[in-house]
Amino acid sequence: MTHPYEEEKEMKKLKKHYDRLGYICDAQYGIPTRCPCGGEIKTDVSPNPKYRHDFDTLPGSRYFTCKNYEDDGMHFRQPWTFGVEEEMRRLWMEVNEMAQEIAKLKRLITSTSRDC
Repeated sequence: MTHPYEEEKEMKKLKKHYDRLGYICDAQYGIPTRCPCGGEIKTDVSPNPKYRHDFDTLPGSRYFTCKNYEDDGMHFRQPWTFGVEEEMRRLWMEVNEMAQEIAKLKRLITSTSRDC
């Protein structure tokens, strides 16, 4: 039987670990700039094609990978297409919001110029 202090210490350590996993999952949107471990993100290509019929210009799938990547769930290894697709979706939403704001300002300007 372990001492209650040691048991509580271990529980806090596990909770911190699982919280960090959650943060990492939430952070994997768009093109990553830094890994949660602080490591640099590099563009990596897997040495083998994912499928036999892949006819990409590169021999395998592309990934955004942490420089210090280990398969322990604490580092990024995100498929390139997912990151770029999410980033494009975010940028399109931003452009649409700006277009709406511009249209609103144009209406405001034309309505005030008619009043003068």
